[in-house]
Amino acid sequence: MKLIIVTAPSGSGKTTIVKHLLSTFDNLAFSVSATTRPPRKGEVHGKDYYFMSPEEFREHVKNGDFLEWEEVYENQYYGTLRSEVERLWKEGKHVIFDIDVQGALNLKEAFPDKTLTIFVKPPSTKVLSERLRRRKSESEESLKKRIAKAEFELSFANNFDVVIVNDKLEEAFQKADAVVGKYIGETEKN
Repeated sequence: MKLIIVTAPSGSGKTTIVKHLLSTFDNLAFSVSATTRPPRKGEVHGKDYYFMSPEEFREHVKNGDFLEWEEVYENQYYGTLRSEVERLWKEGKHVIFDIDVQGALNLKEAFPDKTLTIFVKPPSTKVLSERLRRRKSESEESLKKRIAKAEFELSFANNFDVVIVNDKLEEAFQKADAVVGKYIGETEKN
């Protein structure tokens, strides 16, 4: 089974592209990440993320339960549980991830022969900033941190197998469909 890692700075559209790929290919399953950040409106534990306290998260780290993990912002952790990937592989699925840039690099390093990495790039940092502001899910201080981190993460785009510029969503979908379909050797759903 293979891993497809979709990564990007916050607001680039990676989650939208991952959801599209999941609806396009039967043999893909979503790896639910663990996080200590509070749920956003509409997010469901076990579907969008495994929401944990920082203490619970650190206990999983101590026990070696994560394939990769990172403290993305102060006291805000994200990680991929080993049990999640194993569960999906047992179901005979290729696993698709929606994770941050550092997590993607760590996961790619852990599974170099089983991984396709896709970096989703916004058309510009100005557009990215506008997208994040439209979410209205964060304080101004949190927003500034995300934008600064996004600018840093953009410098890593060339470390990934494929870069998709998400300017026109339909074109981004088409490119993602083509590279993922070729990688997993599967055609799209009818």
